Amino acid sequence: QVQLVESGGGLVQAGGSLRLSCTASGRTYRRAMGWFRQAPGKEREFVAAIMWIGGNTIYADSVKGRFTISGDNAKNTVYLQMSSLKPEDTAIYYCVADVRLLGALGTSVNEYDFWGQGTQVTVSS
Repeated sequence: QVQLVESGGGLVQAGGSLRLSCTASGRTYRRAMGWFRQAPGKEREFVAAIMWIGGNTIYADSVKGRFTISGDNAKNTVYLQMSSLKPEDTAIYYCVADVRLLGALGTSVNEYDFWGQGTQVTVSS
């Protein structure tokens, strides 16, 4: 089992920045970690992911150039630096972990085995 605890959400004005953090505990092996989000009335969507070994990253087109995902292996923590925030970025952001042994970085919900409880991000216009 992997336990994921997110922090760093909040209310910010459009154009502002926030940094989300997610600390993992429990099972030590994680092939990749990432972030999804879900806005009211919408399906959960992929935001970004990082391969724990090697540091390869992937982003949704909607956040490319504005969000940066990074990891700190010593702290078992993954970060999502969000800049130039827009009202449409408002959502609950979920941290995820992939413990499969093989495969590329995933962008779909069913490719991630463990999920955090989520942290609310609200961007006002």
